[in-house]
Amino acid sequence: MLDWSARPAVAGDVEAVAELRAVVLRADLERLGRYDEHRVRQRLRDGFGPSHTWILEVGDEFAGCVALRPADDAHWLEHFYLAPEVQGQGVGTAVLSWLLAPCDRDGVVVRLSVLHGSPARRLYERHGFTWEAEDQTDAYLVRRPAFTR
Repeated sequence: MLDWSARPAVAGDVEAVAELRAVVLRADLERLGRYDEHRVRQRLRDGFGPSHTWILEVGDEFAGCVALRPADDAHWLEHFYLAPEVQGQGVGTAVLSWLLAPCDRDGVVVRLSVLHGSPARRLYERHGFTWEAEDQTDAYLVRRPAFTR
């Protein structure tokens, strides 16, 4: 596994994250007939909240991001994107373990949405996420704290 680190995001990170989102989601959005080069970036810009986001680095290089946003009845795992060159090398597993450990400790439910057919869904299911609902584009998954599963 690659050595990785996380730092709190700042507002200036938004463009790097928007570009990574466009790269990572392109194949799935094209498959679903929903890829729009401008919209894929703008949706990230519109929803970027640095206060709940971490920038992931491998070495000193930008390698991804992840957000865990508190909501009324759960936290939402959002904007989890890894650069293609670090995917499949254990970073996603390590990041999820790091992010979910405090949720287990504190009894927090975590929810997320994932595009239909995305290979990322397997990663989430390996970490205890299960199907909750779906729409035309996304599956909505939920993860109860480890001690309640």
